[in-house]
Amino acid sequence: MRFILRPLALLLPVILALPASAQNYPNRTVRLIVPFGAGGPADVYARILAQHLSEETKQSFVVEDRPGAGSLIGTDAVAKSAPDGYTLLVMSNTHTTNESLIPNKPYQLMRDFVPVASINYSDLLLVVNPEVPVKSVAELIALAKKDPGKLNYASSGPGTPYHMAGELFKAMSGTDIVHVPHKASGDMRNSVLSGNVQMMFDAITVMSQMAQAGKVRALATSGIKRNPLTPDLPTVGETVPGYESTIWIGLMAPKGTPKEVVTFLNTSINKILERSDVKEAWLKQGAIPMVMTPEEFDAYLRQDIEKWAHVLKVSGTKIE
Repeated sequence: MRFILRPLALLLPVILALPASAQNYPNRTVRLIVPFGAGGPADVYARILAQHLSEETKQSFVVEDRPGAGSLIGTDAVAKSAPDGYTLLVMSNTHTTNESLIPNKPYQLMRDFVPVASINYSDLLLVVNPEVPVKSVAELIALAKKDPGKLNYASSGPGTPYHMAGELFKAMSGTDIVHVPHKASGDMRNSVLSGNVQMMFDAITVMSQMAQAGKVRALATSGIKRNPLTPDLPTVGETVPGYESTIWIGLMAPKGTPKEVVTFLNTSINKILERSDVKEAWLKQGAIPMVMTPEEFDAYLRQDIEKWAHVLKVSGTKIE
């Protein structure tokens, strides 16, 4: 019996060590990398989520913005990080679009990352600089068709929801509007606010207040039905039947991250998303919480990759 117990005693520390990191997680600062510019929806909601997670776990969750190259710079940094749950990626449908738009990336989304949790989704707002002489989607289309290639629309980079919303609009409305990509969403907004670029699609969570203040003129929202924040504003689809383009945000981790850590994060995040105060606050901003298991989010991501691959093919969109 003594000879049997001795090997077990030697193995016991190894056995206990296997789940220890997950059981103690997190025991130091967790970084949420946002591969987009400050002030955009990913940045805003990552900071809200980080605050709630810090309060719940008693450990620091901090947000780091690493914009550039349409999200590639920050995303690649996370892909190369240790798969221990301490470096996470805040991502969006920019990433599912880029799977087809930029096939030669240094990473592949579903190969190099694991889904952790979905966060929320929101409509986009189609806005123009107040100097543009249009007050409706129909008038915008008429102006674009009158002077093909004269109107410009801004985005925060290739593959971003703002870029794809614009390309989908062009394809479905039969217009020739020039895409002007920017490094970050803040740069995109400044271009339209200054009048250097005439129009853009932007998250309603960010742009609605600017529209109310008269800094831009809102023409329509991008969802299937009118947004409760702007009930008097029509959808693009009311003029261009079938049009729909929204923005959603989620969280992924480097492949190899322990399943126990992924499960812990998913459970913690879903608990936050289901809080009534969070739902109410986000709804007032135009954001709807998305609650999914890692497996459900995995399926959602794969479906979205297929959706945007089809849109890219039909619209003929390529990187400028």
